Amino acid sequence: MLVNPLNRHLNTMSQALILASSSPYRKALLQQLQLSFDTASPAIDETLLAHESAEQAALRLAISKAQAIAATNPESIVIGSDQLAACDGAILGKPYNHDKAIQQLTSMAGKRVTFYTGLCVLHQGQVYSLVEAFHVHMRPLSQQAIENYLLKEQPYDCAGSFKSEGLGISLFERLEGKDPNALIGLPLISLVSILNELGVGPLQ
Repeated sequence: MLVNPLNRHLNTMSQALILASSSPYRKALLQQLQLSFDTASPAIDETLLAHESAEQAALRLAISKAQAIAATNPESIVIGSDQLAACDGAILGKPYNHDKAIQQLTSMAGKRVTFYTGLCVLHQGQVYSLVEAFHVHMRPLSQQAIENYLLKEQPYDCAGSFKSEGLGISLFERLEGKDPNALIGLPLISLVSILNELGVGPLQ
């Protein structure tokens, strides 16, 4: 059951907080706010649309994920998020296998890669949505360095083929952006602002 009646942090409301994601990375990020929440995996088609940019797709998919869970939990506060990367005009999603990860990291080596993280919070007809951009400047990478990284961390379920919170940090020259959590998959600074507006922020 998704609704948790013992959610103490939502002290002025009886609704549960639901993260519309099966991602362990987003779950770990949201846990940093020390709010009680449930997770639910949204069953949506994540196929990109023709002529859709990474930024447009990240926002559309974040909204779709939140809507899918809110449809059966109308009283809850639902958080949806999605992330895509772009480099030289090409959209980079999750590689899912070793060969695709090699292709992605090879194409990104020595370049600036922009990660677009879409965020949507739904609550009883209220819609809060945004896209946060975060820029990663990659080091020049040899094929041996790429192979060594992938064998050690196997980040095949991560957009861009790395885990910035892990060994992936060794792939970067520098980072640019408002919130490094957005690079992992959930922009916590923006999320806290929305939750504060709803009256259910972690310090309220």
